[in-house]
Amino acid sequence: MPTIEADAAERIRDANVRYHDAAAASYDAKWGIDLGHSGQAQVRAKIEKALGGWPALPFRHGLEIGAGTGYFCLNMLQLGVIERATATDISPGMLSALGASAEELGVEAKTVQTDAEELPFDDESFDLVFGHAVLHHIPDLPRAFAEFDRVLRPGGTLLFCGEPSRYGDVLAAAPKRGAHLVAPLWRRAIGAPARSENAADGRYGDDLEWQVDVHAFDPGRLAGELSEAGFADVRMRGEELLASLYGWVLRSLEATADPERMPWSWQSFAFRSYLALQRVDSALLEPRLPPSLFYNLVLSARKPG
Repeated sequence: MPTIEADAAERIRDANVRYHDAAAASYDAKWGIDLGHSGQAQVRAKIEKALGGWPALPFRHGLEIGAGTGYFCLNMLQLGVIERATATDISPGMLSALGASAEELGVEAKTVQTDAEELPFDDESFDLVFGHAVLHHIPDLPRAFAEFDRVLRPGGTLLFCGEPSRYGDVLAAAPKRGAHLVAPLWRRAIGAPARSENAADGRYGDDLEWQVDVHAFDPGRLAGELSEAGFADVRMRGEELLASLYGWVLRSLEATADPERMPWSWQSFAFRSYLALQRVDSALLEPRLPPSLFYNLVLSARKPG
């Protein structure tokens, strides 16, 4: 992984805090995050892909890195795959939103504001270290991997999903550009007015977004870095190709419309059609194509014990 100078790393951390604090209130709506049956099904599928199957026994204590508003850990608690959860994030706004959702769901997750590269936990404290769409935000990944290894118990599991592949990052650019061109026609077709130039909802931190995405990963190189960090049994798989391309079209179109006046019929169609393409990816493409062709990577590894 390329070295990032200390001053640049600090700027990245600061941008991450400001961007995600501003994002917290509308983050779930923008990314279609679900904490019910649909979200649990998605999370279960990701875990099975990353681990090669559903674990026979729940993990006693899981540590989430970059927990955000709780998509991963809150669904995992509801699924019973972890018995206890400690959720960390660099953003207090995100952790506040996570805590509110946990209380509403009736599940318990301890929240700790911290940097992934310097975790305030004792050695060998957790059975599982996990996260979703977070590794690409961390400036010093080797240092973070060393911390994950330190806080894992011997035989513990590392599990990360939703990390952008280098090729997938390039793929996302085309649907974004195409959606921008057809957005006026799309809004007219579904009867959605354009978003006000002064509207802030859903447009949080546009000037910061380019600063917080630090890495896009080559699967082989990422697996090698995990091995160098001392992890064994590294498993890497690609996730989402058709669904990812389609999803970027949807998000780019919807970013141009007034979110308060988006027709429910469109929202329902967009969500259901996206899930249908996820199923196509999962059944037909993911088992047959190399991970590097997909937008997202899911991975797991084990700390020798």
